[in-house]
Amino acid sequence: MKNILAPSILSADFANLGRDVLAAVNAGAEYVHIDVMDGMFVPQISFGHPIVKSIRPLTDAIFDAHLMVEEPGRYVEEFAKAGCDIISVHAEACTHLDRVVHQIKDAGARAAVALNPSTPLNVIEYLLPELDMVLIMTVNPGFGNQKYIPYCDEKIRQLRTMINEKGLSVRIQVDGGIKAGNIAHVAECGADTFVAGSAVFGGDIKANVEALLKEIR
Repeated sequence: MKNILAPSILSADFANLGRDVLAAVNAGAEYVHIDVMDGMFVPQISFGHPIVKSIRPLTDAIFDAHLMVEEPGRYVEEFAKAGCDIISVHAEACTHLDRVVHQIKDAGARAAVALNPSTPLNVIEYLLPELDMVLIMTVNPGFGNQKYIPYCDEKIRQLRTMINEKGLSVRIQVDGGIKAGNIAHVAECGADTFVAGSAVFGGDIKANVEALLKEIR
């Protein structure tokens, strides 16, 4: 499965958001990762679907929405209509996870489930055949510039084994502390989709994207 870079716009310059998104995509990033935070599931508040609508006309890149919100099923349809191609919801935030996964699919988007670092994989074992992607949080969600949690290596390996044993083509996305110094190692553990925020938008975006892609290709 092809390795893909998903720059997180949470670290972009919001005064020049469209410019930064295009810089990352033009440099080779295939996904645009959109971190949505409600101030309840995580401490921070970020942005909602109007931001997605404002940048959607700029590019055909895959828009990958990560809903770090309580009861995310309330917002699935709005983000799908705004142009999100993939919608990730946290298992910890869903009372009825299966229902929300099918709600995403019914809205025409690809379904993904996110797991916090300490959440076990068995939470999504039965749902794996219904998913397009699993997002492994490699830091505790809600803040940027955190360090990658080392025990996530084994969690990624175990998920890759689980997917392979079931004969599935589910992507494994990782989010948190991903940078040039560790992205190749995380890929070796079994991840194939890499969220990076400050590692992309901190400085020369084109050079940063190219350096990260070189490590995973």
